[in-house]
Amino acid sequence: MIEGETVKAVAKRYELIPSTVSDWRRMARQGKLVLPNLEGMDFVPVEVETPAPVAPALSVTSPSTIDMIRGDVTVRFDAVTPAARIAEIARALAS
Repeated sequence: MIEGETVKAVAKRYELIPSTVSDWRRMARQGKLVLPNLEGMDFVPVEVETPAPVAPALSVTSPSTIDMIRGDVTVRFDAVTPAARIAEIARALAS
């Protein structure tokens, strides 16, 4: 939309696909895209950061236990005992 600028030059300058710039220009001419006052305006470069590495999932490498204590009764579970089974036993101890 600026005198002397070409779609190809604008697309190259801002690392855009020329057809995208053409689409925007056509939409602006049709009144479907509102343009701001361009004096003193410029595009801001975008930087994409590399995502932070994700820590690997921990595996149980040593014998671990979970102790459930109810009064003077202690039930010891292996760390890989399903939560549903632990909940079932907890309900039984509560009754």
